[in-house]
Amino acid sequence: MPAAYAQYWRINLLTMLEYRANFAMWFVFTVVYHAVALGALYVTMRQFPSMNGWTFREMFFLYALWMSGHELHNAVFFQIVSVPEFVREGQFDRFLVRPLDALFQILIVPQQLLPDGLVLAIVTLCVAVPFAGLKVTPLVVLFIALIVCGGALIDLGISLAVATVSFWFVRVDTLRWAVMSLEQDFTRYPISIYARGVRVVLAFVLPFAFMNYFPATFLLQKQETGLGLNPIVGLLTPAIGLAWFGVSYAFWGAGLRRYQGTGS
Repeated sequence: MPAAYAQYWRINLLTMLEYRANFAMWFVFTVVYHAVALGALYVTMRQFPSMNGWTFREMFFLYALWMSGHELHNAVFFQIVSVPEFVREGQFDRFLVRPLDALFQILIVPQQLLPDGLVLAIVTLCVAVPFAGLKVTPLVVLFIALIVCGGALIDLGISLAVATVSFWFVRVDTLRWAVMSLEQDFTRYPISIYARGVRVVLAFVLPFAFMNYFPATFLLQKQETGLGLNPIVGLLTPAIGLAWFGVSYAFWGAGLRRYQGTGS
């Protein structure tokens, strides 16, 4: 499997080099998308210099931390979102008759995967760390790298769980849109500004807060006022990412055993 995955990335990179204009346009779009999000955050913070004790510098780091985990997921695991389409169009069956793991096959379906978002996220994070006043040490760099990987696994676990639901309901566009909106809209700010029900969902149901809020609270040595937890819970992000992926993969296995095709 590692050889197949390496070959997939080789073909993808060659394709990307062949269509440089397309890569450039997507890169510009990605820059504009995140620039607008950060611009809106800046305008908001101009009106409210402190949001529950968080400054713009700290919230910029909050956004960069989420962005890095999310874009790592998009660069490596984004094809998971195509599972409902494969099921709906009757293409999923072909993955079941081949000797390789079905999930692995889906991840290497030929596509023009552009790592522009991940490149931009790494640059943004490198700017945000000193901007937030964090002292860069080997331990901090290691911890942030683990947080980014854990965040990508949280994203993967949730994406995989949503994709698996399509084995029962075929069309899950609304569910995916709701989860995606919850992640992209609510992770830009510290969860302490939301109602308690939203905080609980973001921490314990769909743990997006572990992608950035809890780790940032720990790294910036801030008091956790959202749920009154010890900031050290921010160290749990990699473990939560692995646990979410493990549970989602087990759910995926149960879905595969139930799957009977769409009849198309």
